[in-house]
Amino acid sequence: MISRRTFLHLATPALLSTCARRDTLVIGTDATYPPFEFVDDQGKLTGISIAIGETIAKRLGKPVEFRNLNFDGLIPALQSGQIDLIISSLTANEQRRKSIDFSEPYVKTGLAILAAKDSPVQAAEDLQAPGRKIVIRIATTGEQWCRSNTPDAKLIAVDTDAACVLEVLNGNVDAWVYDQVSVMNYHAKHPERTRALLAPLREEVWAVGLKKGREDLKTIVNEAIASMKQDGSFTRLAEQFLAQERNLMKAQGLPFVFE
Repeated sequence: MISRRTFLHLATPALLSTCARRDTLVIGTDATYPPFEFVDDQGKLTGISIAIGETIAKRLGKPVEFRNLNFDGLIPALQSGQIDLIISSLTANEQRRKSIDFSEPYVKTGLAILAAKDSPVQAAEDLQAPGRKIVIRIATTGEQWCRSNTPDAKLIAVDTDAACVLEVLNGNVDAWVYDQVSVMNYHAKHPERTRALLAPLREEVWAVGLKKGREDLKTIVNEAIASMKQDGSFTRLAEQFLAQERNLMKAQGLPFVFE
């Protein structure tokens, strides 16, 4: 970990000027996505994303404040300056790069399918059948993928994970397209009413979101992520939060998210 003394020694004048905008590093997250960002039984924000944010703040020599925002409000909050960073399992894609910047990636994952138990969906091509019903969470890459790749399907848009899962459980839809870790988690909670189809529809990476022009801050964020990879922090976080998912992915011959 870099000390505050070392950080100040290495910092450029532009970095010092930018970071002086606020005494506290303010990070936006949608804490409804365990085990990456969620509220624990004591009402405290926790998870892998929170640990990443705390590491970045230490590297900056600043206290950190996390703001729990709805997912579709994170990018507007970043653009308006309400928050300094987004750390919320955010996929770095070309569409989002038009409006914000990203750090180096820290997770590699893929879109997968949570299918209803009696749904005819067995693979990606089955989602394209006319009349197929698919639930999508608003502002996610699952929504983007479905709108681009399932033109004949009926899409039902909702704004929370819980609502998406409920649509699948009640048999109102054939499937939900979301990331692999979530699909595994929700299938594990409802094994008799869902099926997890984990072969990736598309590979994705997650990264920290930054306001455009914050190259100074991006440098520090990238240094923090690189340090966590090198010192085993991500391995320890996987042991703490993702042991079951890691074992399931390896059993299916799929690369783990931190590999």
